[in-house]
Parts: sequence; structure tokens; C-alpha cells
Amino acid sequence: MNKFLKEFKDRGYFYQCTDENELSSLLDKKKIKAYIGFDCTAESLHVGSLLQIMCLRMLQKHGHQPIVLLGGGTTRIGDPSGKDKTRKILSEDEIEKNSKNIERILKKFLDTSDKNIKPIFVNNYEWLKGLNYISFLRDIGKHFTINKMLTFESVKTRLDREQSLSYMEFNYMILQAYDFLELNKKENCALQIGGSDQWGNIVNGVDLIKRHSNQQTYGLTTPLITLATGAKMGKTENGAIWLDEKFLSPYDYWQFWRNIDDRDVSKFMKFFTDLSIDEIEKIKEKNINEQKIVLANQTTSMLHGEQEAKKSEETAKKTFSENSMGSALPSVSIKKNQLNDKLSIVDLIILSKLEKSKSEIRRLIKGSGVRINNQIINDEKLIISEKLFEDNTIKLSLGKKRHIKVEIN
Repeated sequence: MNKFLKEFKDRGYFYQCTDENELSSLLDKKKIKAYIGFDCTAESLHVGSLLQIMCLRMLQKHGHQPIVLLGGGTTRIGDPSGKDKTRKILSEDEIEKNSKNIERILKKFLDTSDKNIKPIFVNNYEWLKGLNYISFLRDIGKHFTINKMLTFESVKTRLDREQSLSYMEFNYMILQAYDFLELNKKENCALQIGGSDQWGNIVNGVDLIKRHSNQQTYGLTTPLITLATGAKMGKTENGAIWLDEKFLSPYDYWQFWRNIDDRDVSKFMKFFTDLSIDEIEKIKEKNINEQKIVLANQTTSMLHGEQEAKKSEETAKKTFSENSMGSALPSVSIKKNQLNDKLSIVDLIILSKLEKSKSEIRRLIKGSGVRINNQIINDEKLIISEKLFEDNTIKLSLGKKRHIKVEIN
């Protein structure tokens, strides 16, 4: 088996392939271009996209050139895969802003210096915006049958649940197939990789290229990742685990990996780090907390740099073991006049964004789960005064794992 596909399988990335034997032979013969698409529905990607990013890195590791397709065109429609309702339609400016920031984030993970494997960034709006509807139906639409389109999971699920599916969304799979055709023509792209929910769309692209251009291409999918708890990868009860430091600090990103369920640790080391399988086997001999620190340091270094990972580890040690504050601890600023307005402990927690629900905050206070400077707060009506602050700073804690610095400015 080809080395790329072997590692793809060894790390648990492999789910389906349109023709595994042929693809393996092709990869043994030459270096190829392969693409993964990212819709621009938000300003940042979150860890739910991380497995696809790791696939891009693996392509580069094995000498292949990745193509990153930013869905500036398809985002204007919305992918129905895995969705039970129509996506919100974004403005042109929002999509443009999102595209630029997603490209910036992806470049953090990828080698942009070696011209042979340097990622090619493309935006499908370039070729979708000028399509002539009549010509498109005649030249591309004729290769698709409604009978087959209705069998795809993204469509079937919505119809089975009697949920509406717009004609606009129904066309998404044709446009994604057309993307593959365009990249095959322009860049000689031979492979599309995506999550297993994209299987139907990917197969459509392979079939379209065969019918339209008589070229052989391939599709490869990865499994959809869930946490051991059953929760979806990328989201927590406190919100999404963003890859942009504007939305989630490096420390909070480090903490996400440090607090992963014990059952997920070795699997996620294979998925989300560059550690070899042999190295991971040796690390498994350590106690589970040491393993989690390795995972947190590896993943945080990859995105935010080794220095931020070390800083986060030191801050966690100070916060949890020494009951002090480290430099990487997230912070929030309040103005002096807010204290004069009789700011309560409940209001301060809401302001800090550690918790949104007032009833949940009151429950935590009753259960001795709220602390200021490591002192338990039992009074939900406590007014925050300036004398609580040391050097204009306090440490606010909810439970054992949520901490923030509150500073007066």
C-alpha cells in the first residue's frame, strides 16, 4: 500500500475511497494535487475542521501539493449536508472577510515556503460568479439525474423528516462537483478529500469529470469525529473551540485539549498531532494527566506556537496547583465606574463570559463553586468593591476548571 494511504489508515483518517487500489498505484507513481474545500460561513474555523487541516498537512508531508478551496461561491448558497434547516445567507462583505481570515488561519498550519508542496489557495466564486445558466444546464446539468440526487443522504434526510429543502440548496451538490471539474482542468487535481458527510458530493465530482472530460479522479473521506461523551467535535457547552485567537485565547485552546475525556486522548494524538505512531505508543505508558499535557502542548504549538503552549502549561500549573495566576490566563477589563454602579458577583460573572445563565451562577454559588482570589463566595448578592482587587486585579473562578483575570482599567 502507498505510504500516504498507509499513514492515512494508521492514524484513523480513512473512511471511504472511490477506488483505493487505483489511487494507491497513482500515488506510488507520482506526486499529485489534491483538494479540500472549506465554506466561509464564519470568520474562523473551529476544531471541527481540524481533521481536514491535518489531511492537508499529511499531503505535504508525503510530497503532494494541497489545494485549498475557499467556498466564496458555494457559501452564497449553503451546503445542506448534515443540516436540518437552511443556512443563513451572508452578505458579500461578510463572505469576503471570512475567506481572508480562514486563509490566514490555514497558513499557520501549512508549509508555505517549499514551492513543490506550497498550498494553492483558490476561491470558487472566481468561476461560479460568471456561469451562464442555460449553458450550465446544457453542459453540466445533463450529467445529473434527479433519481440519483434524491438518494444522497443530505437530501434524503431532510425529505424524510419533511423539512424544507430549497432549490438553491438542492443545486449545491452540482456546484461542488463542478468545483472538482474546474480544479481538474485548471490544476490537474486528481483527488478530493472531505468528511464522510460529503461522500455523495465527492462521488458526483468524480463521475462528472469522467463523463465530461474522460479523466480518472478519486475521492477519499474521513470519519465524522465525535467526543467519547457523544458530543460533536468542535463545540462545548461554553461555545465553539475556535482556531482564531480573537475568539478563543491560546490558553483556553490549550485547556480544551488538556480536559479531553480520558477515552479520547490516544485517538486524538493520532488525529491531531505530528507525533509518530511509535512515539504515541510510548507516551501511552505515562499516566493519563501527563498524556493530556503532551496532547495539549502538541496541538497548541501547531496553531499558536511552542511559546504559547509553554506559557499555557505554566499558567495552568500556577492556576490549579499553586492557586496563583499565570501570564496566559484569559482576562477581561472593567471600568472603575462599573464598580461604583454596585456591580454584583452575578453581574461580574456574566460580564466575564464565564457563564451566561444567572440561575446557573446562583446554583454554583450555593454549591460553593464560585471563588474570588481562591476564596469561596457564598453570597449571591455580594457587591464587588475595589478593595477586593490586588494591583487592580482579581482571579475569578467557577468550579475547578474555569478561571479568568478581571482587571480594572
